[in-house]
Amino acid sequence: MRYADRERRLLAVLRGCGRRPEVAAAARALSLSGEHAALWIGAGLIGAAAGGERRTAWLRGTALIGAAHLTSMAVKRVVRRPRPEPAAYEPLVRTAGHHSFPSSHATSAAAAAVAFGALSPLGRRLAPPLAAAMCLSRLVVGVHYPTDVAAGALLGGALAGLGRTWLHGDGRGTHV
Repeated sequence: MRYADRERRLLAVLRGCGRRPEVAAAARALSLSGEHAALWIGAGLIGAAAGGERRTAWLRGTALIGAAHLTSMAVKRVVRRPRPEPAAYEPLVRTAGHHSFPSSHATSAAAAAVAFGALSPLGRRLAPPLAAAMCLSRLVVGVHYPTDVAAGALLGGALAGLGRTWLHGDGRGTHV
């Protein structure tokens, strides 16, 4: 079996999970909150507002997430991979664009997991599982192939990882 066929089968299985109303509702909510990195940028701005002396670090983390999201959108315009066929995988949500690779939701989610994880213990505990759920939601709603999500997560994690030392502005990559 070809890789593309395996990827389509995996997408069909995950999309099938969305037949359960509670799973579909959760996947839709995650997908909606992740549009244009809104959930992550909002969380970063809340962190900045409550951050006191770490306000600048939270703003920088939010900027890293925004930059990762914009980078993924630029890559989409170059690669131009079409989304999964709606006839085969009826999507549960509408999308802002027609291109699939990489998943911008996955890119911003992974960037948030890395950035927020470097900024606070709470971010280290909450952001990674929420980011993973956001990534999975894009498959359940049927608007990305698994490789779109994997590539987006790798891109976002790598970009935020490269910017970790910038978060604190003094060369430290983590906050303890």
